Amino acid sequence: MALMQCHFYSEVLGMNTTMHVILPQQTATQIGVDTKQSKGLHQTLYLLHGLSDDDSIWLRRTAIERYASAYGIAVVMPNAHRSFYTDMAEGSAYFKYISEEVPTLARSFFPLSAAREDNFVAGLSMGGYGAMKIALSKPESYAAAASLSGALDMANHLDRMNEPAQANTEFRRIFGDHVTDTENDLMWLLKQCEQKDGPKPKLFQCCGTEDFLYEDNLRFRSAAEQTRLDFTYIEGPGEHEWGYWDARIQDVLKWLPL
Repeated sequence: MALMQCHFYSEVLGMNTTMHVILPQQTATQIGVDTKQSKGLHQTLYLLHGLSDDDSIWLRRTAIERYASAYGIAVVMPNAHRSFYTDMAEGSAYFKYISEEVPTLARSFFPLSAAREDNFVAGLSMGGYGAMKIALSKPESYAAAASLSGALDMANHLDRMNEPAQANTEFRRIFGDHVTDTENDLMWLLKQCEQKDGPKPKLFQCCGTEDFLYEDNLRFRSAAEQTRLDFTYIEGPGEHEWGYWDARIQDVLKWLPL
């Protein structure tokens, strides 16, 4: 695999930013790495980070480069700061940036496929929310989405619960005053996606039973199971930590329609 840190200018954000990119490389003499040949334009996984991290974190905390090599898939890891992958009420249009501009720029820089069936999105925690939001909002562009310990019920946190004052202020700047039944509400997006004509994304969800977001995940699972979407759910012992995510991202790669 080839690994690159890409510095570039975002028209949507109005600033320079970064993404890390893993590209398949077929080798004959490299020791200790299982590589799958990838011809032509590459299938691509857009892999999203959590709230406290950046575009380097999947590389620093997991063996994603080695895992991806066995499947011959490219991995694009963009930096979204603390945006919740959302067009912020007070801030920048991070949803447009991640779901539209990043793929367009990445394909202009690298040999990545634009075909829907070759594009997937996954993430952990905040990134799990972002992955589901992107695929449910743009099912014509993404064939599958996976959430690992995702923050999947922001409407419950912001509209029906009392968050700590600091978190509440930050979330209001991101989401505004209301989330329920809006484009930022994943439960609403599930229904909207099911009712739309056209292709539907496959969905994968996992969460550890000791995770502080476990109840969020149970609510999303219940809502997803009430739809006709192709939905896979797994759970087991685990907390909100990298040992769990390192294991589950391997499950995601096995599940993707590669």
